[in-house]
Amino acid sequence: MLIRRGGERILVDCGEGTQRQLLRSIGLTELDEIFITHLHADHWLGLPGMLKTFDLRGRVTPLRVYGPSGLRDLVDGLLRFAGRTSYDLYVAELDDGEILDEHDGYQIEAVRVAHRGPALGYVLREHDRPGVFDPAAALAAGLVEGPEFGRVQRGETVRGITAEQVMGPTRPGRTLTISGDTRPCDSLREAAAGCDVLIHEATFAIEEAERAYQTGHSTATQAGGLAREAGVGLLALNHISIRYPARQLLAEAREIFANTVLPRDFDTIEIPYAERGEPTLIRWPERAASEAEPAVTESGAPADTVR
Repeated sequence: MLIRRGGERILVDCGEGTQRQLLRSIGLTELDEIFITHLHADHWLGLPGMLKTFDLRGRVTPLRVYGPSGLRDLVDGLLRFAGRTSYDLYVAELDDGEILDEHDGYQIEAVRVAHRGPALGYVLREHDRPGVFDPAAALAAGLVEGPEFGRVQRGETVRGITAEQVMGPTRPGRTLTISGDTRPCDSLREAAAGCDVLIHEATFAIEEAERAYQTGHSTATQAGGLAREAGVGLLALNHISIRYPARQLLAEAREIFANTVLPRDFDTIEIPYAERGEPTLIRWPERAASEAEPAVTESGAPADTVR
């Protein structure tokens, strides 16, 4: 999964074939960070090749790779055979509840989930945004249109007039939750509460609920139940077993949580700000056509979405 927020690119897991899939879709983009959910091979087999490709391309910016305990030993072992990178590579193991807050405008929280061995889900939470500036209220309060408007919007007090007097209520940022591989668990349910989009694994159909539990996975029905209990906006199913028709698992989840989608390879989920609409699944052919001409807002600025 690739998260695109403004100019930032964050990869979640790096399975076998990740480079090929990127090349077939948006291109082998320069990643800012990589988050590994757990250390089963299907979630990291593409990592050594990715790291070395960046090396061969002459990458100079540092790359940070995060994941659960055991990640450092894994990466050290891979690099003993693949060779060290010429760019700075930082590997960090995260604990349950650890928050990375050095990002511009958002934070990422690691959440312990219930899989086999150390495993993490991740929650990307944007900071709240200031309210909308009200020019009429500003004029009524005695501000002079022009530089004084800008100063108050930036938080300054002008002749006793504060931002609170001329700005609307604070607007919430967006929240994206990614489960990784897991059984349904309270920690993830609590972390996902009220999020805009929950991407949750759905490895099994309901008739194999016992096997799902034994292997540390979820059924589509369980994913729907967790989404309903957490009060999320949109549920997106992933980690689907090829033994089932996708429509079967989608139908099972929708019986519990109607606002469920099942993305295919290269599909995009756009998460606009709440005042601009609801999260939307965009199929790859439609996305490929639309990206031939960049989307813009009514003001002419690039559209700001989390994809």
